[in-house]
Amino acid sequence: MAHAGLLLLISLTISVGQAFSFYGGSMTFMPGNRYPGGKVEMHFYYRESGKLPCDPQVAWVCDSGDCGILTFSEPEVTEQDHSGQINWCQYERHMTTNVTGDEPFTLSDSGCCWANNVHDVREWTLHSLVDTRQRSDTQTANKSPVSATIPNIRVPQNCFQHLHLLAHDPDGDNVRCKCAFCHQHPNINLDEDSCTLSSNGTLDLGLHVFEFTMEDYPVSNITLTKENGISSVRNPYNQTANIDSTPLSQVPLQFGVEILTPVHSCVPGVNRPSLLTPTPLHGDVQHAAVGSVHIITLRAQSSGNSIFDFQVSGPWNMSKSLRNASQGVTEAMLTWTPQESDLHHHVPVCFTAETLQSQSEMRCIVIIVAKSRVLSGEAEVFCEENSISIAISKASMKGIDQNWLQLRDPTCSLTSNDTHILGMVSLDTCGTTVEDSGDFMVFRNEINSFENPNEVITRRNQVKIGFSCQYPKVASVSNHYINKKSDFIFTESRFGTFSYSFDIFTDNNFSSPVDPSLYPLEINLMDVLYMGIAAHSALPEVQLFVESCRATPDDNPYSALSYDIIKEGCILDGTVEVYHSDARTYDFGIQAFKFTGGYNEVYITCSVILCAEGSSNSRCAQGCLREPARKRRRDVSKETDRHHITQGPFRVARHTQHSAAESENGGSLHISAGTAVFSGLFIVSIVVLVGLWVYNSKKTRATDRMYLMSNF
Repeated sequence: MAHAGLLLLISLTISVGQAFSFYGGSMTFMPGNRYPGGKVEMHFYYRESGKLPCDPQVAWVCDSGDCGILTFSEPEVTEQDHSGQINWCQYERHMTTNVTGDEPFTLSDSGCCWANNVHDVREWTLHSLVDTRQRSDTQTANKSPVSATIPNIRVPQNCFQHLHLLAHDPDGDNVRCKCAFCHQHPNINLDEDSCTLSSNGTLDLGLHVFEFTMEDYPVSNITLTKENGISSVRNPYNQTANIDSTPLSQVPLQFGVEILTPVHSCVPGVNRPSLLTPTPLHGDVQHAAVGSVHIITLRAQSSGNSIFDFQVSGPWNMSKSLRNASQGVTEAMLTWTPQESDLHHHVPVCFTAETLQSQSEMRCIVIIVAKSRVLSGEAEVFCEENSISIAISKASMKGIDQNWLQLRDPTCSLTSNDTHILGMVSLDTCGTTVEDSGDFMVFRNEINSFENPNEVITRRNQVKIGFSCQYPKVASVSNHYINKKSDFIFTESRFGTFSYSFDIFTDNNFSSPVDPSLYPLEINLMDVLYMGIAAHSALPEVQLFVESCRATPDDNPYSALSYDIIKEGCILDGTVEVYHSDARTYDFGIQAFKFTGGYNEVYITCSVILCAEGSSNSRCAQGCLREPARKRRRDVSKETDRHHITQGPFRVARHTQHSAAESENGGSLHISAGTAVFSGLFIVSIVVLVGLWVYNSKKTRATDRMYLMSNF
């Protein structure tokens, strides 16, 4: 009986332990009212993730100092698994306390057990450091860093590169992420400044546990003052200097990353969903008002696997609705109405698009809740090739003193006329930031009101007008298979929007492009193709560099069957003739050819780079690099990324089979659209072709060109 009782006890213990598996948690806090006598009201917001049932596992207790009496709201489920596979959930809980002391205090809890994981981490411990003394810069108690994650992060093994974590601070402090046990992950690097995890090797399949502590440090020296007037100094974080770098607060951020089996392709939008505009960018800050509906639109695409949901970590009363659009695109609308208890709260919201096999990148934003909406005037935004202009109607901002408005970089000025406040910024000045939204590059700036730093009160309304322009990362006006005249458009932060054209010309004057109606071009072997690449940019001093040109028998530039015409800036084909052109164009001619083995089409893909003129360390300045040893460190700030542009297909003309009678009477060759040669005499054509063949045999024998082609 004793043995039976022991077995029953063990069985119950195991079943209870397996009923809930810890998946992580996060906390943020902020001060509320400060009452006479020094009592401070503190608000804590805690999220916890785990497997169902969604019951609270963490019971925060006072670990040290005067924590007051903690009161807890009922836990509210914020998100749960809709795939039917893992059965995870996340809940949120609000805690409050009134602190009578003005010394730092700590809250903590620990328990078991983490979900089964690669390094067999069992026990979890959560710890928060709170200081209610008054800051000299904000005249209130410190607010903690704000962060969160979705409950279930999943990444295919061959796709894990970076995981960007939210590190927002309401006081504008410097946030650092500390990880005491990250040495358990030898193939993971943590950038403490940006709170970014990076992979430097292959991670084992399964769940990897991360237990972070987020700390905040002032950006300049401040004082923390007790009610009795005694102060102490807090310094900015300095890893090297011999000064006290005590954090203002500490809060936990714990989560798991599940490494899945590898997938065929990590290209966003194929096996892994790609987030599309107007989905907010990671780190965005939005503003909401108490009692007013706030809407966030999410949009994602996956061509390989269908998106069945968006996983969201947000406030408990945020609702979600899904809509399937066309071409593998799914949209979600998040709707939230902040309550009075949310006032002044900086609320983190994280999300991913979900398929059964994987998920998109995780993005997190912050919503700041105010009593009423921040004033945002009526404005028109004009997106130019290398600049953004904004015109704000004065009539929509009555009572606003434009002299107290500034761009993100206050050294850049605003102007005005009788009806509008005007601003213009380039894509890389005046505090303009650039972010990758998935399908677009988004350039952002904002107009804000500012205050006199020596004033304690103000009688001016707060103004915040964000404006942005989005540019497609890559756009082509050409058909995929029949390129015709192609314009390839790109956008980069240092060079703005620029484009390349890749044309075929009728002769070596390079003034008359082949009529697009004649595409796809039919060519005769030995004909000379006159091709021209041109760069188009509003920047005055740039130069084009053609680093490589490769021919393939299909539209895949990485095809195993290929022929290098230009490589590392060096011309390899002996029939290529480069014609004099300006810094933005590259004109050349090449004798037409085809691939052996029954292929009748040729595509040519060139990699091109745009450089700032006069830069001695750019790729343009390096020129032809026949030997790797000649490569030297490049100044990438003076050049664009390498971009690929394609022209083709060119089709080898199929000659008509003529009868003997036709031959005797003088047949005719098929006139191809790709040549400008016209002949009515069959015999003359044969003589010309024989002469060309003899000439070319001598020339190409020296370069072994046809020999190379025949060996594919």
